[in-house]
Amino acid sequence: MKFTETPLKGSYVIEIAPFQDSRGWFVRTFCKETFAHIGHTKEWVQMNHSFTKKKGTIRGMHYQLPPFSEIKMVRCIAGVVLDVIIDIRETSPTFLQWFSVELSAQNHNMIYIPEGFAHGFQSLTDNCELLYHHTNFYAHSVEQGIRYDDNIININWGLSPTELSERDSNFATIQNDYRGIKL
Repeated sequence: MKFTETPLKGSYVIEIAPFQDSRGWFVRTFCKETFAHIGHTKEWVQMNHSFTKKKGTIRGMHYQLPPFSEIKMVRCIAGVVLDVIIDIRETSPTFLQWFSVELSAQNHNMIYIPEGFAHGFQSLTDNCELLYHHTNFYAHSVEQGIRYDDNIININWGLSPTELSERDSNFATIQNDYRGIKL
């Protein structure tokens, strides 16, 4: 595994190199000892699998409030997505900056998202599937979000949105005084 830190401190793009032979391939996606090198010590307590049917669909930008903040690790196992993170750590020098990376079944890359980040993605193909690892349990009462088209953050999505949930489309936008974000 190769960990490349993004411009948003503590987040990493993880390249994994499958071992291939005549049978196919095998790849390790997590090793406690390897992840300790980037300071990861928390236990993965929940894993989720999402399927997104239509190209252009946006899911996000989601996060949980403390003390239910979570580290996430995301991998695309079918299709291609533009995975996006926003630094919402108020004391961070990159507060409200975003980063994106293309994840696909072909490139096998993953993204490691520390606590204090909002996360979402856009499907760049039909029939996308993502696997998520979480260090905290889902807690509906503390889940928050930022609108995908917030003009303060100004995410450059790959495509025009085709599908968006009612919940995601109703998230607040961030005002100059950051009124829309609850940290």
